[in-house]
Amino acid sequence: MKPTTPAPLDPVDIQRPQASPLREHWEIFKRNKSSLVSLTFLGLLLVLAVVGKGLTDWTQALDPQMVRLAEKFKPPLSPFSSQWTPQEDAPLMGIYLLGTDELGRDVFARMLQGTFVSLTVGFVAVGISISVGIFLGGLAGYYGRVKIGFSIPVSFELDDLGEFYRWVKIGFTVDTLIMRFVDIMLCFPVFFLILTVVALLPPSIYNIMIVIGLTSWMGTARFVRAEFLRLREQDFVHAARAQAIPEWRIIFIHMVPNAMAPVLVSATIGVATAILTESALSFLGFGVQPPNATWGNILADGKSFIFDAPWITFIPGFAIFVVVLAFNLCGEGLREAFNPKLRKQR
Repeated sequence: MKPTTPAPLDPVDIQRPQASPLREHWEIFKRNKSSLVSLTFLGLLLVLAVVGKGLTDWTQALDPQMVRLAEKFKPPLSPFSSQWTPQEDAPLMGIYLLGTDELGRDVFARMLQGTFVSLTVGFVAVGISISVGIFLGGLAGYYGRVKIGFSIPVSFELDDLGEFYRWVKIGFTVDTLIMRFVDIMLCFPVFFLILTVVALLPPSIYNIMIVIGLTSWMGTARFVRAEFLRLREQDFVHAARAQAIPEWRIIFIHMVPNAMAPVLVSATIGVATAILTESALSFLGFGVQPPNATWGNILADGKSFIFDAPWITFIPGFAIFVVVLAFNLCGEGLREAFNPKLRKQR
């Protein structure tokens, strides 16, 4: 008998290795062109913020606090041509890329400094918000059924038996306690709460980061709680409990990574909200104080000269608009990538 040669495999029968979930989410995210362009823009903006920090603070190649009264209200792309200002005080490359303000300060240097400050406030505030939201939301979702109670004596008076006391137990669950606290926090108008706290505290960028972070964690807590309620009944959680794995490892090693999808989307949009809040506080004079520059106080400085030097107002305003729009578009792309229902609708 002749040996039979195996028939060639049909390419359809050859199964391709399944892509990892992270790569699958990235492939779906790349299909949304506006989100991909926004992510690229935000990456370049982050690099620009670090470079601007080096040029304005570390090396001072650009001095955002340099006052040149003879050069005030110069429009964008104006060359340095003053005879009253020393040559060593000239801007980089001898040109005012974005013009000057009412004190002759370089708007380009101030915008670079403000870019780093605004992004730092946004990311740090969202980091604080996510940390608090994950902690409280995880407690509400994982220990939601655990009851906390205490007993109080209640007196009863009967005609025949006289007065006697009975201990009455009052209890509530961890989920009820945390979520009612979330509801109370949501009742306060967040911006006015931030404005009140910042007005009582010394004006500082650190206070602004902490206050914005501690007043914007409620949405994250709700997302994490909902995910934990779903995940705590999954097989891998039951298997971890059966192996006597400590609860803190189950929560932070097994459950938190699986609950990060909606948190990541919320965090991306939260950075835009934090930047808007910081800009509004600086515009009102409660944010980062001069001579440090942020987009908000640059906008506030230019509101009095909107007809004489409109670029002082329009440049930071346009920067806030573009950055907030980019974060929102990026968050929308992440929401579509992590939500299978939205993928089927497109």
